[in-house]
Amino acid sequence: MRIDVVSIFPSYFDGLTLSLLGKAQDSGILDLNVHDLREWTHDRHRTVDDTPYGGGAGMVMKPEPWGEALDALAPDTGRPTIIFPSPAGEVFTQATARELATREHLIFGCGRYEGIDERVFEYAAELGEVRLISLGDYVLNGGEVAVMAMVEAIGRLIPGVVGNPESLVEESHEDGLLEYASYTKPSVWRDREVPPILLSGNHGAIAAWRREQQVERTRARRPDLLDD
Repeated sequence: MRIDVVSIFPSYFDGLTLSLLGKAQDSGILDLNVHDLREWTHDRHRTVDDTPYGGGAGMVMKPEPWGEALDALAPDTGRPTIIFPSPAGEVFTQATARELATREHLIFGCGRYEGIDERVFEYAAELGEVRLISLGDYVLNGGEVAVMAMVEAIGRLIPGVVGNPESLVEESHEDGLLEYASYTKPSVWRDREVPPILLSGNHGAIAAWRREQQVERTRARRPDLLDD
């Protein structure tokens, strides 16, 4: 998979070269490229924003550099999925991550200030599939944090990124439930014991116990997931 990220703070994404995603890039499974939006400006101040038409607080990101960035990154053949983090977008879920992990090319555009000129989204739709995606019902200073989260959630689902694919199967939200509790050695720590069932060697009973734990945790912490 190829992922292009456009931001005015490209160093934000240095952390994506670490751990599993870094190894995936080294092995060629993931082609991740981070670009500075200011590369597509032409004035000596490298301006990416201006005052909003109609008045109001803050600044709006200009369409010109975004248009040139998309022109440079969108291929002549094929249609990439172009994603803009936005509190006005669809909510990002594990199902969204699974869906996007099947794409060949993702382009992420990190907005700042009061957002990006609306015409950029309209133009982007001529080049590929446009998705406005939100991490939740709150507002961040910019799109970088949201893109970091999405790239990590998507990237780990690409075949070959996680060493043991079985570890992905029972995670929270994969089957609509939260993940069960995990334990490791020692069996007793500060007078707290590991549940005896996990030491029994009875894999059928362990699987049933873990399923019960998933349902109980979900009911206690996220009852909304059980509404259906």
